[in-house]
Amino acid sequence: MQENIMLAAEEIAMFCRLQMYVKKGLPIRSSEMGVLIYVQKQVEPVTPLMISNFFQIAKPSVTTMINGLTKKNYLTKVPSPTDGRSYIVSITDKGQRLVASTHDDYFKIIELLKDKMGVEDFTVFLNLLKSANDILKEVKKQ
Repeated sequence: MQENIMLAAEEIAMFCRLQMYVKKGLPIRSSEMGVLIYVQKQVEPVTPLMISNFFQIAKPSVTTMINGLTKKNYLTKVPSPTDGRSYIVSITDKGQRLVASTHDDYFKIIELLKDKMGVEDFTVFLNLLKSANDILKEVKKQ
């Protein structure tokens, strides 16, 4: 059984490393890119708490990322009209351009996996990833 765990750890690590090299030379970290994509895709106004909940990371980490992205002019912050303690973040034109320029690279690898695995295996793969993520989220809450 230990061999199985070691093999799983190696395969997961390799998958993560290969995915990391999808787009090199970004002016921001991949975690910040994730925040930009998240903000861009939302229909409703985005708060730091929404980002924290979605990515399952601490609010101070989100604040640090938002401040960095604001300083680089990828996001803007305006006070929340409903909660004076919070603020709303929006993506700037510069942020929109960065997301657009990397969109194909970010999703090309997913499309490649779908094409090479076939729809049926790809669907199984996605369901297993979702299941694994759900388990890890539940453990993280404890």
